[in-house]
Order: sequence, then C-alpha cells, then structure tokens
Amino acid sequence: MKNLFDVSGKVALVTGGSRGIGEMIAEGFVANGVKTYISSRKADACDATAERLSAQGECVSIPADLSTREGIAALVTEIKSHEDQLDILVNNAGATWGADIEEFPEAGWDKVMDINVKSPFFLTQALLPLLEKSATREDPARIIMVGSIDGLGVNRMPTFSYGPSKAAVHHLTRTLASHLASRNITANAIAPGPFPSKMMAHTLKTMREKIIKGVPLKRIGEPADMAGTALYLASRASSYVTGVVVAVDGGIIGAAATL
Repeated sequence: MKNLFDVSGKVALVTGGSRGIGEMIAEGFVANGVKTYISSRKADACDATAERLSAQGECVSIPADLSTREGIAALVTEIKSHEDQLDILVNNAGATWGADIEEFPEAGWDKVMDINVKSPFFLTQALLPLLEKSATREDPARIIMVGSIDGLGVNRMPTFSYGPSKAAVHHLTRTLASHLASRNITANAIAPGPFPSKMMAHTLKTMREKIIKGVPLKRIGEPADMAGTALYLASRASSYVTGVVVAVDGGIIGAAATL
C-alpha cells in the first residue's frame, strides 16, 4: 500500500508544459522520477523550462505547434524516435480568446475549439500505439485532459468559445474513457480553478481579491495543488478511476454556498 503513489520510472508527455498548469504538472512528474517530455509552440520557452526542471530529474523539450495536424505529426514522430512506449499523456495545451459578443470573431471561435478540443483528440489518436504498449490491467496507461471550471460553470468574462471548449474537453474525456477501457487506458480530466498562469495573469492582477473572496478555501491555487492531483491520476492509486472530471478549484464548483 505504501507504493500506491509511486510514479518513478514512468514516461510522460505534457503538452503546453513550458508554463502555467502544464509546467506545474511537469515539475511534479520530474521531481517524482518520471521521465517527462514537454512541448510548447515557443522553442525558447520550452527549452528553458526543460533545462530548469532537469535540475530535479529528467525533462526533455520538444517544441511543437499543436494547432496543426502537421505539428501533431512532428511531435509524435519525435516522441517515437526516443520512446517505444508512453505511460502518461497530459493534454494541457490550450488557448482562449476574449471579445464582446457583438465583436467576437469566427477566428477566435475556431482557434480555441481547434486547439482545446480537436488537437488533443488527434494527438491522443496518434499516440495510442505507445500508450497501449505500456498499459496493463493492474496499472493502465493514463490520459489526463486539462479542462476548466469554466466547462462546469459559467464564466462571466467575454470568452465565449473557451467555456464551451472546456465542456467539450470534459465530455471527450468521458468518451475516451469508455472507448479505451478495454485497452487498459484510463482517461480523466482536471478542471482547474484560479491558478497563477499567463492565461490568468491579467484577471488575477485586476480581480485577485474578488476572486479569492469567491473561493470557499479563500486562496489561489498553488503549483503543489495541481501537481498532486496529476500525480494521483498518474499513479497506481487511481488505476480504478476513469471518466472522471476532478475540479481543483478550492471549492468553487462543489462547495460554494448559495443564498
């Protein structure tokens, strides 16, 4: 029982791993003995994060633009050149777009839907052979999708495609869990609340105290909160858990009181 949360020796890919939620998850993996590949569109940022995390373990940078099928194929080819199996896939790379409803552009809708929903599906599809090679009944291969509490509740910010895209991510997670269970692959999602990240930087700068006031636990999320959840979902402790969306939000969705 004491080794339930041991993930050492596993191999993971974390997309969008150079910053924010992805970096938090990647650091948790690296510090606990997971050989971790990170990808992001900006090579300099990806390389710098991998170099920093390598002080704690093994972290490899593979810059990739996952907004295109060509970028996905290039990432998969590079992973396959290094590994013949993959234990953990974290689909974290994402985008958002804000504009008033009268001005919200089709480009903003399509970009968010493509990166947040379409790209994770096709990356997962391409990596299934590597995931299947590591999967066993006792310790399945893991797909961890990163959704958002905006996919569970309604955000009042004018980010009209973001919340629906994350709701789609949550449902895609359940669909993958159903279809891949027979292959000993689990699929679960993390739905973060407010965490320090580039995507949240402006909102936290202008509305930090208001946000904290609305969190039952009265604080912003910390890197250890995100890393701990990902480590659980990647470990033997969660091998009988699939198709679940875990809100990591200080109680905003599950524990908020109503008048």
